[in-house]
Amino acid sequence: MKKTFKFFLVGLVALLSANVAWAQQTGYKKAVAKFRSYSTATATVKRIDHKAAVKTDKVSTGTAEMKKPDKMCISVNGGKDKLVMNGSTFTMVMRGRKHTTSSKTNAQFTTFQKVLESILSGGSVGGDITSLPGVTASHHGQTYTITIVPATAKGKRMMFSSFEVTINTATSALKTLRMNQKKGNYTEYVFDDFRFGDAVSAKSFE
Repeated sequence: MKKTFKFFLVGLVALLSANVAWAQQTGYKKAVAKFRSYSTATATVKRIDHKAAVKTDKVSTGTAEMKKPDKMCISVNGGKDKLVMNGSTFTMVMRGRKHTTSSKTNAQFTTFQKVLESILSGGSVGGDITSLPGVTASHHGQTYTITIVPATAKGKRMMFSSFEVTINTATSALKTLRMNQKKGNYTEYVFDDFRFGDAVSAKSFE
């Protein structure tokens, strides 16, 4: 009798876990549904640089361009500062100085790239994002939140402790992209005037 009850509990827990995973994936695909119908997207951007030791945040403005299957460019301060994803290549331009890395060799960006590619595909690529290592998701009101804790990269300095992407479930528009650092510091991009289907420049992703 005890064994039967134990097996019942194990089966019930497994069923509940499967239902939660299915609900999360269904909610995610609904949240990014509009991306399936368009190959590009653009937005205006406000970047917030927060330093825990500094009283006032630094705020910059710019634009964002996205293109299937794996391209994104966020440019602020007239192009002096950029975050670019072009396939597995990530480029950060800070005060005009360029720094490049690859998600193939830098584990900090591996899952981050997969999540962004999944979003741009409208959930059609990569399967269940919550099955990716370090990824959790939650849905509150009209906001779907994806949190990514990157794998530690042996021999490499960890630039970011986690990434957080929020999506408007009613419009599929990206709301924010936050890149958390140690000691409470972070860089957050806040998207506005999000448009699907607008023309983007190939040079933006170089």
